[in-house]
Amino acid sequence: MILTTIETIPGKEIGEVLGVVTGNVVQSKHFGRDIMAGLKNLVGGELRGYTEMLTEAREIALSRLQEEAQRLGADAVVGLRFTTSAIMDGSSELLVFGTAVRLRR
Repeated sequence: MILTTIETIPGKEIGEVLGVVTGNVVQSKHFGRDIMAGLKNLVGGELRGYTEMLTEAREIALSRLQEEAQRLGADAVVGLRFTTSAIMDGSSELLVFGTAVRLRR
């Protein structure tokens, strides 16, 4: 399946728009990561535990989006976007959304 942030696919023609598809995941902080992040905050630098957590969340959300698009019979998802939001203290949501399309053959 083709996933793209642009609205078209070069060299391909969109034959049918199937609708908006989404994938999301809510991740909470791991207590150990919080302690390490607090220590890292004192000296500065990348919080690798959080980077890894968000990378994993992005992969899960993309997988869920692809599953939804496949159920609709899509060949591609265009206009892909990511967003995050805080749900409550210690957790956040990662949402990916786009438009599922069927390509002209």
